[in-house]
Amino acid sequence: MQQSETSGSDENQPAAGHLSSEMLVVTGMSGAGKTQAMKALEDLDFFCIDNLPPQFLSQLAQLAELAAERGQRFAVAMDARSREMFSDLGAHLDGLDAAGIKYKVLFLDCSDDVLVRRYSETRRRHPVSGGRSLFEQIAAERRLLAGIRDRADMVLDTTRMTSHDMKGRLAQMVEGKTLAEGIEVDVMSFGFKHGVPLDADLVFDVRFLPNPYYDLDLRPQTGLDAPVRDYVLSNSDAGEFVQDVVKFVRRWLKAYAETGRPRLTVAIGCTGGQHRSVAIAEAVADAIKGEHDNIGTHHRDMPRSHNRSR
Repeated sequence: MQQSETSGSDENQPAAGHLSSEMLVVTGMSGAGKTQAMKALEDLDFFCIDNLPPQFLSQLAQLAELAAERGQRFAVAMDARSREMFSDLGAHLDGLDAAGIKYKVLFLDCSDDVLVRRYSETRRRHPVSGGRSLFEQIAAERRLLAGIRDRADMVLDTTRMTSHDMKGRLAQMVEGKTLAEGIEVDVMSFGFKHGVPLDADLVFDVRFLPNPYYDLDLRPQTGLDAPVRDYVLSNSDAGEFVQDVVKFVRRWLKAYAETGRPRLTVAIGCTGGQHRSVAIAEAVADAIKGEHDNIGTHHRDMPRSHNRSR
């Protein structure tokens, strides 16, 4: 089995390929970060199940295959917490192979010294106990997991990783994308008189532009209508403003993505959220779309009959 292995020390680790429909089995050393990994996978739109006994793996895999037809992906974490049942994991994976069920195994590893430090900090009990020292328990778990590690499709060494680093590596490994490529950009319009959006990461004010509201022919229309759009964008300041916002987002998108956030919300406001902000938001999104696929727009304060979010 071809195995991809990455560590926190590799800054430019290439992607391991897109995980399309296979169920992802997440396992590895206790304390290596499975909880953080499952949270990151949830942000990548996986349906996650933690601490599943291996005896239920076959039934879950069949369900995962049906869900994959609807675009839903499953990730399941299994480790030594299930005690004696975990020793049967290899046999249950063999059963999936015999049934022709597709899956991938992600193994999380970590150095012994860091595992000891993490357990000392959290004061949690190691699942492989028995009166031995913590180093002996870790060694026993390594022996237990040796066969699973050997058959893993992907091995992720979390020794030097933060939770943000892990999320980035997982995005590369299962999506074939960097964090910057995977982050969702939401460009929204709003009206200041209705309040600034609480979920906005970046807020821009376009109330300095001429207001179509005072043109009686344009007042009943919105920034999605060509006459209003042309009115707003024909102003030279509007064009420069769009360029500046697009340049800012392109310049700093990677930095925002590396904080681990799944979405960057760019809010553009005018007085009522009907005309200027709508036209500018659409122009900004269209300009960014040429370089970033995962982008959408919505117009918070525009009447629903006119709101064609995308």
